[in-house]
Amino acid sequence: MKRLDLSDENIRNTLMPHCRLKPGEVWHDPKSGHIVGCGDCTDTKFIQQLTDNSNRATLAIQDPPYNVAMFELMAVSEYIESCQRWINNSANCMTEDAALYIWMGADQKNHFQPLPQFMAMMAGSGFDSKSFITMRNQRGYGTQQNWMAVRQELLCYTRGKPTFNVQYTDIPKILRGYYKDINGQRTENSERSHSDCIRASNVWVDIQQVFYRMKENVGGCAAQKPVKAIERIINASSNIGDIVLDFFAHAGTTLIAAEQTERKCVTCDIDPIFAEITIRRLEHLRQTGENGWQMGHPFEQEMRSCEKTSVDQNELNSTITA
Repeated sequence: MKRLDLSDENIRNTLMPHCRLKPGEVWHDPKSGHIVGCGDCTDTKFIQQLTDNSNRATLAIQDPPYNVAMFELMAVSEYIESCQRWINNSANCMTEDAALYIWMGADQKNHFQPLPQFMAMMAGSGFDSKSFITMRNQRGYGTQQNWMAVRQELLCYTRGKPTFNVQYTDIPKILRGYYKDINGQRTENSERSHSDCIRASNVWVDIQQVFYRMKENVGGCAAQKPVKAIERIINASSNIGDIVLDFFAHAGTTLIAAEQTERKCVTCDIDPIFAEITIRRLEHLRQTGENGWQMGHPFEQEMRSCEKTSVDQNELNSTITA
């Protein structure tokens, strides 16, 4: 199967006719009430159409382009202005007691932009800073002249008094904790704990980075976030039946995590192909029980048809030439 390279214009032109959403259009899931749109999250009118005056979200998980080398670059000031618009649109779609999580990159070769500028902008956003989470990738990048870059930055903000449910990792407690006297009895910290595993902190080392051999892999989606990471956020900062907001659908991970944790997801992407991937991933989960395509992608049938047509045309041309 040919690799799905969504930067290739020929591949994009092949896939576009198979995307059910055009810019400005919205898809409603008849089963669980999820909403998927194709449009610009900085466009207030589109976001109003996307949310359709439904109940507000108690949680938003945003994963914007990072404005670093692998993405299309903007001037930092322009990037922050764009972020301000979708932050405002997020706020208008959320309850008074809500949590906002944002994945944000830091270019270590360029004064760690846009992370510090984004943090400064958020200081006037009406949200309170809550936590600065680091998720460690198993693989990184770097040179012999610098530290390996393996971290992904996740910012957590809140307003009001939102839900927070303590989460536990899969890491067992192997070290003794501190002691404390309770009613005259000395007990170890682990004895008083609710779990045999370590409580999740603001450093996550127990979540596997997505790569092509994993079942949740979605070919063609760079920097795909793990379902487990999004489920941890959803379980911590929302309750069953709540609405989860995501303006950068990409591989559809927030929608999949919401489906698996019994929440409703309202999501969109400016690219019709990623909006289609999001819908297809949900349909694939329901049909097969798999939340991705191990070593594959959602457009395999269309790509095979395209490759077969190309082969047939080449054979026909060879025959005519002969």
